[in-house]
Amino acid sequence: MPSRLAAALLLAVGLSGCLKYEYEHEFWLRVDGSGAVNVTGRPALWTAFKGLGNPRDPETTATREAARSLFERSGLQVKRVTVTRREGRPYLFVSAEFEDVNRLSGTPAFPDLRIGMRREQDRLIVEGTWARRKDAPEVGARDRDGLMAVRFHLPSKVFGHKNAADGVERGNILGWRERDRNRGAPAGGGAVGSGAPRPQAADGR
Repeated sequence: MPSRLAAALLLAVGLSGCLKYEYEHEFWLRVDGSGAVNVTGRPALWTAFKGLGNPRDPETTATREAARSLFERSGLQVKRVTVTRREGRPYLFVSAEFEDVNRLSGTPAFPDLRIGMRREQDRLIVEGTWARRKDAPEVGARDRDGLMAVRFHLPSKVFGHKNAADGVERGNILGWRERDRNRGAPAGGGAVGSGAPRPQAADGR
């Protein structure tokens, strides 16, 4: 039975400079369900989790153009796509915005995530699970080791959570992380936040 995850799957912001992720989702949610997401990962993990590119040669087929198309076909507005390098290895990065987090699950860009946000009186409930696709291809041994994470910046103070890796950070940030999600077992957690919006910076984050 997968563990339940709600309004916050995130690693503490203060640790983001200390830990290196091989595959990471970072969400910024607003009270109305809209928001932004950044996804970063090695090409082979994009292939394993999202079906992007050819598993025989992910580094040349999980391209910026393919990633942009994947997110646009899923109804997101892509802001930036780039490839960076760490220790000589490529990492594909996509930044995009969405209108409703409840419509992301099961889209071409998010076959590996199940996310939902709802209001219960004066509380916002966010729940989700994360798992490798059942039909996902295998990846090489060198891409199986590494830290993976899903992180959420919530639009309000967090009053409760389940499975957050480092508890609540800065009042509204929570996260979940694990090694070798290529194994395929689903994982998740959850949290409860106030329905009142948290003051945001000028960029909406």
